[in-house]
Amino acid sequence: MTDQHSPDRNGPALRGPLKACSRRDFLKASGLGAGALAAGALGTGSLLHSEPARAISTNARIVIVGAGAAGLGCANRLNRRLDGAEITVVDRREPHYYQPALPLVGTGVWSPSKAIDSNARYMPAEVSWVKSMVAEYDPDNNRVVTDEGEQLEYDYLIVATGLELRFDQIEGMSPELIGSHGIACVYDTPDHGERSARAVQAFAQQGGKGLFIRPPGDIKCAGAPLKVAMITEYLLRQNGARGQSELHYYPPGSSMFTQPDLDTFLKDYFPDQRGIDIHYHHRVKGVEPEAQRVTFESDEHGEYSESYDLLHIPPPMSAPQPVRESPLAWAEGEADAGWLEVDQHSLRHRRYPNVFGAGDVCGVPISKTSASAKSMIPVVVDNLIDTIAEREPSAAYSGYTSCPLITEVGEAMLIEFNYELEMVPSFPFIDPMKPQWTAWVMEKWLLHPTYNAMLRGRIS
Repeated sequence: MTDQHSPDRNGPALRGPLKACSRRDFLKASGLGAGALAAGALGTGSLLHSEPARAISTNARIVIVGAGAAGLGCANRLNRRLDGAEITVVDRREPHYYQPALPLVGTGVWSPSKAIDSNARYMPAEVSWVKSMVAEYDPDNNRVVTDEGEQLEYDYLIVATGLELRFDQIEGMSPELIGSHGIACVYDTPDHGERSARAVQAFAQQGGKGLFIRPPGDIKCAGAPLKVAMITEYLLRQNGARGQSELHYYPPGSSMFTQPDLDTFLKDYFPDQRGIDIHYHHRVKGVEPEAQRVTFESDEHGEYSESYDLLHIPPPMSAPQPVRESPLAWAEGEADAGWLEVDQHSLRHRRYPNVFGAGDVCGVPISKTSASAKSMIPVVVDNLIDTIAEREPSAAYSGYTSCPLITEVGEAMLIEFNYELEMVPSFPFIDPMKPQWTAWVMEKWLLHPTYNAMLRGRIS
C-alpha cells in the first residue's frame, strides 16, 4: 500500500474529499457540537443527558462493584437520581485508565499520560468508596465480602468489575515480559502500553517478522489487535523498513471480526492492501521469550512453532475470578459461561432480580467496548430505579457497540453495530467501510472528553 502523507503526531493533513466526506460536510455537521459528534462514536444519537428534575426518595442500600467506566457512570447517575439512597462503590484501584487510548500508547503514537487519570476526580462526594476488592459474592444473602474480610450488605447490587487478562493460560507468558524479547501487549494499563511501545518502535525501525495474535473467546476491544497490526505496518512504511518485513495475523477461528461487513472487508484489506498474511484457526499455546518463538495449535497444522522479531500477544480474557466462580455467573455449557449472567436487554440478572450488570463483565452477545458500557449505564440505572419502585424494567439495551478502527496514523473507520450485527451509523456522512480522516479526528480530539462525561453520568 502506498503511503500518501507523512506522519503527523499532531493530526492528519486535511485532504479534501479523499476517501471520505467533504471538509464542508464535516464542518457543517460539527455545528451540532463536538460533544454530539464524539458521543455518536460512543453511542448512537448520544447527547448530553437531560435527567428528571426531581430525585426519587429511597433508603435503598446500593453496592456497585468496580470503579471503571461503567461503575463510575452508574454511581454518578444514581447519586443524582436518588434522594436518601446509601450508595457504596467497592474498588481498591485509585488510578483510572482511559483504555481506548492504549493501542496508540502501545505503538508509541501517544504518550502514556493521555491514558492516565484518577478515580477520585469522578467519584461523587456523597458516595461511600470502599478501597478493597470483592473476594466473594453471596447473592442468596444479599452481601459481598471484600478481600479484607468486610461484609457489605445490599438491597441492590451492580456488578461492573470489568474483566481479567488470563496470562496464565499461555505457557511461558507473564505481564512482566511485556517490552522485552520483542513481546508487546497493549491491553490493561498504560505501563503495558509504554513497554509495548518500546518493542513496536524498535521493530518499526529495523523491520523483521511481526506476529499479531487475536486470542480466543470474548475480549475487551476486539479491534485492538487489528489496530496494532495496521499501525505497526504504517510505522514500518514511515521508517523505510517495510520492504524487509513480513507481517502475520492469527485469528482463532474463521473470521477477522464479528460484524460481517467489516469481516469481509478485512479479509481482503489485510493481505491485498496492507500485505499482512492471515492464518485462520490458530491459538497460542506458549511462548519461549529467550528464543523468541511462539507455539501455536492450528486446526490445519496441529502444534508447531514460529520465530518472531515482534509478537503482539493479548491473552485470553474472562470475568474476574470472584465473579466467574460465584452463583452470579453463567453456568458451564452456556455460550457465556463464567461471565455475569444477565438478560441481554434489561441487564438485570436472570435469577437474582436485585442484581444488575454493566460493562465488560456482562455475558451478552456483543463486543466489550467503552461504547457498550456507555450505552449500558442508563439502561442499568433506569431499570434499577424501576425495580426500586416495584415496576417492571422499562429500558432495553440494543447491543449497541462501536469501534473506531484505526488503520494508520491519520485515518480510521467508525464501525457501529448492534445485537443483530447490523451497522447502525450515527452520522450518514461518514462511510463506515472506508478509512478516512473524519473518524480519526473523533478518535484524536473528541472521544476522550466524551468518555470523561460518561464517567460523570452526563452522556446518554
